[in-house]
Amino acid sequence: MNIKIIGVGKLKEKYLKQGIAEYAKRLGKFCKFEIVEVPDEKAPEKLSAAEMEGVKEKEGERILAKIRDKEYVYALAIEGKERSSEEFAQEIAQLTTYGRSDITFVIGGSLGLSPAVLKRAETKISFGRFTLPHQLMRLVLSEQIYRAFMINNGSPYHK
Repeated sequence: MNIKIIGVGKLKEKYLKQGIAEYAKRLGKFCKFEIVEVPDEKAPEKLSAAEMEGVKEKEGERILAKIRDKEYVYALAIEGKERSSEEFAQEIAQLTTYGRSDITFVIGGSLGLSPAVLKRAETKISFGRFTLPHQLMRLVLSEQIYRAFMINNGSPYHK
């Protein structure tokens, strides 16, 4: 099984890198886990709606270039469906049961994901209505993926 997280922008914070590295190490016994960073589009603070769409489109092209046809894609989006950890674990288990062993999660930049990326995704997932930094989402998502494997293996990790 291959699990990939595609994130926009370079992760700079040491504590986030350390947390993700810990979960990547733990996930190593269950799957091949990788994080792919695509460059964010440099943009001024104040953007028009058209400029925002342009930024998302350029970032979206970079994201789509990292996704292969056979990959099952989850887009992290505020309008996505919220799931419990148990529901998420069950989804992962079902995907693998039906031969979908290449799963990719996409985390957009600060402006979100382009329509093209959202269209490519088989499903949208939301972690609630909170606004969280996209860099922090990499850590949260890594932990939830690990938790899903632990649930599916009957581990007491998930309480």
